[in-house]
Amino acid sequence: MDNLHESENRMRSKKLQNRVAVITGATSGMALATAKLFIEEGAYVFITGRRQEMLDKAVKELGKNTVTGVQGDAGNLADLDRLFEIVKKEKGHIEVLFASAGVGELNKPLGSITEKGFDDTFNVNVRGTLFTVQKALPLMNDGGSIILNSSIAGVKGFPGTSVYSASKAAVRSFARTWTAELKGKIRVNVISPGTIDTAIFDGTPQEMKDGFVSIIPMGRIGQPSEIAAAALFLASDDSRFVTGIELFIDGGTAQV
Repeated sequence: MDNLHESENRMRSKKLQNRVAVITGATSGMALATAKLFIEEGAYVFITGRRQEMLDKAVKELGKNTVTGVQGDAGNLADLDRLFEIVKKEKGHIEVLFASAGVGELNKPLGSITEKGFDDTFNVNVRGTLFTVQKALPLMNDGGSIILNSSIAGVKGFPGTSVYSASKAAVRSFARTWTAELKGKIRVNVISPGTIDTAIFDGTPQEMKDGFVSIIPMGRIGQPSEIAAAALFLASDDSRFVTGIELFIDGGTAQV
């Protein structure tokens, strides 16, 4: 009997029990770690990714009974329509939306920016984020949580990041407006990661990593699990009186 009570208590303590979450661009890194944590906390999760083989791998890692993988590009409106049709058919509603998909060229100083680079970045980061949220709205339950993925680049002047930084500043702006438009119904917040240890650093020379670490007050690179923990806070009732914020998970980089 004691074991039964312990099991029931654990289930009651799950922060996202019986909730449906959609996470775009979740086949690796921060978003995959977030999907994993959301599932551990009781959510059923829909994830997207552009590459089918990576999507299949992520679904296998997360567990087929707790996740649905939908192949698609966040910048492709037809793919977004297909995603939310699948969500509507399988679950009929959404409590948490994490618009996480993003791209960017990071070594493109003024003078080397191309039209294609600009279009590709804004198509996913700005256009894709906007229409991901807009197309999800009819399925969002009142009291739900929308989380947007920005970056400290949106507030910092890192050389070579003009286009990427501008796209992330636009995401922050969306959250302010949507917070006002959806007040009393759905909370909208932004996560802005700093330097996080993901596949983007595979093969990066140690001296370059050391350069990143040198500007982080906490003296280390962040982990995907630390982004996931912040996303869980914003997705759950722990943040029920929090909306419109930009939450920096950056070891203090953007704050000092």
